[in-house]
Amino acid sequence: MATPAKIIETNAPTAVLVGRVNVGKSTLFNRLTETTHALVSKIPGTTRTRNVGAVRWRGKTFQLVDTGGLTFDEAVPLEKDIIGQTETAIKGADLILFIVDLQDELLPQEKELAKKLLTKYRGKKQIILVGNKADSAADRQNIYNAEWKKLGLGEPIPVSAANGSNIGDLIDVIYKYLRKSKKRPKKITEKNALKVAIIGKPNVGKSLLFNKLIGEPRVIVSDMPHTTREPHDTLIEIDGSYIIFVDTAGIRRKTKVSGDLERQGIGKSLDAIKRANIVLFVIDAGEPITDQDKQLGGFLEEHAKSAIIVVNKWDLSEDNEDSFRNDVRQRIYKYFPHLSYAPIVFVSALTEYRVHQIFPIIERAASEKRMEIPAADLNNFFKHVTNLHKPARGKGVRHPKILSFTQIASDPPVFEAVIKHKTSLHQSYIHFLKHRLREQFGFFASPIIIKLRKVKK
Repeated sequence: MATPAKIIETNAPTAVLVGRVNVGKSTLFNRLTETTHALVSKIPGTTRTRNVGAVRWRGKTFQLVDTGGLTFDEAVPLEKDIIGQTETAIKGADLILFIVDLQDELLPQEKELAKKLLTKYRGKKQIILVGNKADSAADRQNIYNAEWKKLGLGEPIPVSAANGSNIGDLIDVIYKYLRKSKKRPKKITEKNALKVAIIGKPNVGKSLLFNKLIGEPRVIVSDMPHTTREPHDTLIEIDGSYIIFVDTAGIRRKTKVSGDLERQGIGKSLDAIKRANIVLFVIDAGEPITDQDKQLGGFLEEHAKSAIIVVNKWDLSEDNEDSFRNDVRQRIYKYFPHLSYAPIVFVSALTEYRVHQIFPIIERAASEKRMEIPAADLNNFFKHVTNLHKPARGKGVRHPKILSFTQIASDPPVFEAVIKHKTSLHQSYIHFLKHRLREQFGFFASPIIIKLRKVKK
């Protein structure tokens, strides 16, 4: 039986941001954590899945959780899921920051939310009322509005997430409550953890696969396109190895992207790919390969990423014979010849069919992408392959001569072939060298880069 993944929690004292839509929770989250991790827009419901970040103050580290804005309308798409995410975040928090908009009036639903929080958590968790959007002196005077007293949470602390006004005072208040916590942050091994991004076009099942890999429903799963709007990462430990899995927003063609919010999400997804050590490229078993799939494959090649092609929704396949899988595998490689180094795994995130086979594949890929070949072994390899197949000429009439062949980098592996001045090496010979390197040394799931350098002597 496969070893289950274990999510690594920081065990740090935690504060959670809650409130209705458009009160500026995500802007405040970014301000307090000094990041741009959370997407910010005026579109209601921008944040869906909770974001987690670290805040450091006076030598103390505490965790901050941003939650989706509540509309209090069950007819709103994903409202039930967002409420579930918020409730989970509140349960795990030591301090609740109830965020309101000082530039707007108090809504009856906010009174209801305050009542529920007080009924459930009075005496168990401290609840602090924070009045955001106190961008001017006039806005700050709104804390004296009698309406806020109806919440039963006292006078709001005025802050401006937009311009940073009074943020230090707010952190002092948070520090006052959380420093008493008996929780002590664990030493997190994120620096040494392998970063694995899960990418693909919308609705291929990335978020469900993410949840199954980490062993917990941390992100919202829906058939609605672009449910995931921003990358969400979780650190896990499995068999002594640490992996940060990153769920990303579905990436589609620029012509089909609707609005700035989706553009921002896609931009963050592309950044996540660039930072990843390994990429799980998810495609839908029930759908044909599209131009968008091809563009994503090209992006992986362009950025020299170790990749694993995950054919999801294999439970929908009517044929599960090895011969059929091999046929599908060959068809995929025809669409992605530049990803011929990427292994293909057939899974079903829904039924968990072969999902845990991904872990040993990731482990092997991580090991071989960092491999450095001893100089003596590489020299013997070079002599053997050049005797087996003489270097082929590219442009010009002079026959090329490779003077040396060395490895100059790893992760990904990069080799340098030094050739005589005024000669060129045919591209087919470079492919031949890559193929022989794989045969001899492996480099499983990793691209191989061969650079050419010409010298006169």
